[in-house]
Amino acid sequence: MKRIIYPGTFDPIHYGHIDIARRASKLFDEVYMCVSDNLHKNPLFSHEERVEMISECTSDLKNVFAFSNPNNLVVKFAEEKEAVAIIRGLRHVSDFELEFQMANVNHGISDKISTILMVSNERFLHLNSTIIRELAEYKTDLKKFVPENVEKRLLEKVKGR
Repeated sequence: MKRIIYPGTFDPIHYGHIDIARRASKLFDEVYMCVSDNLHKNPLFSHEERVEMISECTSDLKNVFAFSNPNNLVVKFAEEKEAVAIIRGLRHVSDFELEFQMANVNHGISDKISTILMVSNERFLHLNSTIIRELAEYKTDLKKFVPENVEKRLLEKVKGR
């Protein structure tokens, strides 16, 4: 069984993330979407909320599963889950430098885990969770960027701010 890890903060999950998960689900037996910490980000949603949103948004993909991975390196999570690789989406050339560096660091930690970089669909190249959170603060219609369940949670979360 070929299992791949798709890590991210997913704060919140958006159509670009879902596209990568959908495409990866056709290439691998199982895709584990892994909500991970980023020390440089202050997430709006808890790990549990992000796992719930991922599960809701990928419920039609029977081989995609959501997990929380607090305080653990993604490559260690991949080893624990007996994955063959980590997949990351690339939107722009500027993403490549960081992803290339992380792939090499991860390989140095575990040479059993490969990294696969998947180019994002051009419809989603402009999407990132930071912009989506900012648009929510201005009560913008988010239906082009996130599924309805995510938009609802996001607007509720920013309402009191």
